[in-house]
Amino acid sequence: MHDVIVIGGGIVGLATAYRLTERYPQLSVLVLEKESHVAAHQSGRNSGVLHSGIYYKPGSLKAANCRAGKRAMQDFCEREGIPYDLCGKVIVAPDESGLPRLRALYERGQANGVRCEMINRDRLRELEPHAEGVRAIHVPEAGIADYPAVCERLAARISGRGGKVQCGARVNGFKIRPAEIVAETTLGAFAARYAVNCAGLHADRVARLAGVEPPLTIAPFRGEYYKLTREAEALCRGLIYPVPDPQFPFLGVHFTRMIRGGVECGPNAVLAFAREGYRRRDVNAGDLFEALSHAGFLKLARQHWRMGAHEMWRSLSKSAFVRALNRLVPEIRNHHLLAAPAGVRAQAIDGAGAMVDDFAVAAQPRMINVLNAPSPAATAALAIGDLIVEKLAAQF
Repeated sequence: MHDVIVIGGGIVGLATAYRLTERYPQLSVLVLEKESHVAAHQSGRNSGVLHSGIYYKPGSLKAANCRAGKRAMQDFCEREGIPYDLCGKVIVAPDESGLPRLRALYERGQANGVRCEMINRDRLRELEPHAEGVRAIHVPEAGIADYPAVCERLAARISGRGGKVQCGARVNGFKIRPAEIVAETTLGAFAARYAVNCAGLHADRVARLAGVEPPLTIAPFRGEYYKLTREAEALCRGLIYPVPDPQFPFLGVHFTRMIRGGVECGPNAVLAFAREGYRRRDVNAGDLFEALSHAGFLKLARQHWRMGAHEMWRSLSKSAFVRALNRLVPEIRNHHLLAAPAGVRAQAIDGAGAMVDDFAVAAQPRMINVLNAPSPAATAALAIGDLIVEKLAAQF
């Protein structure tokens, strides 16, 4: 029997197992991953941004864990020789209407201890010669990292400390007994004293398998990207973002220089027709019915149908996507964009129809459930791992 089973071989699950083996080297730790390799979903399909923490409400789990997690992630990359680059970010107000939101975001950054400054158009052009806007925030400490490489190294370090990462093990149910919890998987049953649910896109379902009805459900949103042609890559030096709308958890289409080379543009955010629906033609009837029949999702759709329709139109029309990018970089044209792989964001929605913005971690006897860990979870993973270990240690 193991001491702790961690369900999910994404960056949060691996960081949790890593922190467990670091703090409690005597424990037997097992990670169960349903795919054939780690970082198969959100952790391996994100834009690789090393977030500064400027966006998040002061005092929230996101704000605290992003700042601490960023430092820990940089230290980990330094020690392990994993590429990262503090290339800097500009958050741009394309016109005067965005200035109040830009000022509010700057104040939030100051409250969170982020090194940032408000800059004028001339300074923006010095940093990003092809960007356009009336004002911007410069965040020099923002950057990019190789998160798939981080996941592979975390898995190696877990194994090196006596733990195990078992791929190909999909969890289908649990038996919870007074002294143990048994995970029933496609590779058989695995018993442990405690379990941690870091199942990402399936976190709510795994919680239900363990007998808990979470106060939220996961709705999958596909993030659709393009990449710039080689000759257009010079139009972006680092990270170029628009000032976000605080009503939505998505940051708007933006430009991201990638740690392995190239520049990506996006994401466009549309409802995916499957929890792992990376292509428009990927449809899972059960996943789709579950999303469309959820009362919270229906309330959300009624409230924000105009935004949803706009995102869908931009998904279908490359020209509409280009027009959105032109607000930041006017020189972009249709022929500068090539199709790039999409990702799927696990967006938690509560019963009232609100998108759950903060991280959500809940405890039950013998089990910790990570019910919501969207961006900046990759940046904050090691700090989230510390948080989970603290909650788990309270049950030891």
